Amino acid sequence: MDKKIVLTGDRPTGKLHLGHYVGSLRNRVRLQNENKYDMFVMIADMQALTDNAKNPKKVRDSVFQLALDYLSVGLDPEKTTIYIQSQIPALAELNMYLLNLVTLSRLERNPTVKAEIQQKKFNRSIPAGFLTYPVSQTADITAFKGSLIPVGDDQEPMMEQAREIVRSFNSIYGNILVEPEGIFPPKGQGRLPGLDGNAKMSKSLGNTIYLSDNEETLYKKVMSIYTDPEHININDPGHVEGNIVFTYLDVFGTDKSEIQNMKDHYKHGGLGDMAIKKYLFEVLNKELAPIRLKREEFAKDPQMIYKMLEAGCDKANITANATLREVKEAMGINYFG
Repeated sequence: MDKKIVLTGDRPTGKLHLGHYVGSLRNRVRLQNENKYDMFVMIADMQALTDNAKNPKKVRDSVFQLALDYLSVGLDPEKTTIYIQSQIPALAELNMYLLNLVTLSRLERNPTVKAEIQQKKFNRSIPAGFLTYPVSQTADITAFKGSLIPVGDDQEPMMEQAREIVRSFNSIYGNILVEPEGIFPPKGQGRLPGLDGNAKMSKSLGNTIYLSDNEETLYKKVMSIYTDPEHININDPGHVEGNIVFTYLDVFGTDKSEIQNMKDHYKHGGLGDMAIKKYLFEVLNKELAPIRLKREEFAKDPQMIYKMLEAGCDKANITANATLREVKEAMGINYFG
């Protein structure tokens, strides 16, 4: 039987951080290693350019950084096709056809897009490419007939819009495109708050821990984490709910009994913020040290990284071109056979 196709990716606007790791990277590696799927991972440079058109160097440099992050967390190019969006021409053409099936008002209602427009403070000066990237994302998915899409829980509106577009296309032209289904992290682990207590860890907010951060940087960032503003003295009772240190420990800590004891102690008083932060640092450093080491080794051979990406693009083009031929035939625009 044919394997189900898993497709996912990231915008190359900087290095990846713990939020990406929790939201999707760990899940991708798990799916890859189950050996039940064909996995495609896209570096979405065209999507990144929708709001970085005046800074293409940032996008180009970040492509390499993303590839390093992918390899360092365990994505294997022998098992997973890693490719660059702009090097797959069929995606842009398919996007053009799908744009005709979506209204401007529907795009403006997309909650994920609305939130990002507000975050980036575009107001009404929204780049057209940015507003329409749910359609571009649908083209990216359907070109590979991706049926399972590992994403963070904030991407559900994007997945719902993709399904709407697929249903619209198939109702007009025949059952060609595959309706995708999102694969979300375990409940409560889909979004990692930022170091400052913001609801989301984000590069643009500067509240991140990067997978590539060295041990010294990691320590400094952990020590800066927002805890409980009312926990002034060590003997004061502290709040666990909303305390970012404990939020991270719930996600990354393996000794659940010890973490529960720390929570109880903190709530009753007598446990200081420095102690819990040092414990968190040890937990995070244990998780990130192997990733950091692998990343440093891969970074020593840039030529190998680009050869890997080129091979992934070659494979991705074969699949996307085959889907585009089916689409054009269904639409009746394959004029010359």
